[in-house]
Amino acid sequence: MKKISVSQKIKVIGAFLLLAVFSVISVTIYLNQKNKKDALIVNMAGKQRMLTQKITKSIFSLSQTKSHNFGEIESAVDEFEANIKVLQYGDDFLKIAPAPNEQIDHQLQIVTQLWSQFSQNIENFKVALNDGNQEALLKTLLYFETSNNQLLQEVDQVVTLYTDYIETKNTFIKNFQYTAFGFVFVFALYSIIQLKQIEQHAKDLIQKSKQISRGEIDTITPLNVDGGKEFVEIADNLNCFINKVASAMDYSQNAFEQSKLASQKLENLTDEFDHIIKELENRSDVMKQIDKSEDIVIESTEELLKTTKKLQLLKNELDTLLLNCKQK
Repeated sequence: MKKISVSQKIKVIGAFLLLAVFSVISVTIYLNQKNKKDALIVNMAGKQRMLTQKITKSIFSLSQTKSHNFGEIESAVDEFEANIKVLQYGDDFLKIAPAPNEQIDHQLQIVTQLWSQFSQNIENFKVALNDGNQEALLKTLLYFETSNNQLLQEVDQVVTLYTDYIETKNTFIKNFQYTAFGFVFVFALYSIIQLKQIEQHAKDLIQKSKQISRGEIDTITPLNVDGGKEFVEIADNLNCFINKVASAMDYSQNAFEQSKLASQKLENLTDEFDHIIKELENRSDVMKQIDKSEDIVIESTEELLKTTKKLQLLKNELDTLLLNCKQK
């Protein structure tokens, strides 16, 4: 199994956590903005009911007073038509989207068809009132009396559909927020667990290094894969250093023993030469050669003694190094 480094693990955890938090915040802000537009739409749809009632009331009022002041009616008509157009097709300036589903769009079409007849009878009423045509006037008044409630009911249905749609969307928003915050909580908990594991592995490594310095253990056992690639590399490097120091100490100890053995053999050899010299002391030629050999042996012995001292110094330095590590 491939080991994952601690730095990679921290980067991945941090990146996912930031991405999750950023996504939740962004989506929440977007949905809240959509909710503000939805409130505007519901208010606009609800206002259509008021406009139909206002138009009908004005028509019956003008029919009684015989007044030709159609300003209030025309203002209400213009506002109704502008609102129904925005509800059905949307508005880029107000950042309102078209009808969000087929059911609402179909209901708006029904309202538009009824409004087409309603607005035509408004014009008929204005003409009849201006001309003083009582028959035509009564006909239009009868139409408004019977058709006003139908248009009002259909407009009410638009408001109901928008309300249901918004409530469904708000429920989705709440569920999404709960789910998202739950995911962030779980991921944050997972991140804390992972960081605790990394911290524990670091403590274990420090503890093992202290045990090595005190001479309680000789090597660091391989760490768990989940501990991170860096901890495994540190343990391997420490083990490599320990092995090299131990190998150098073994080598110096062996060399020291070998030099001592060589010195002893040379001493024995010197003693044998002394014995032979005594036997051949009257042979001058031989004595000269022996003297040369003796000088060579003595010189070799001195060199070996020097080497022995140097190896002894090396061993002392290594012993001092280990002692200092244990004291720390």
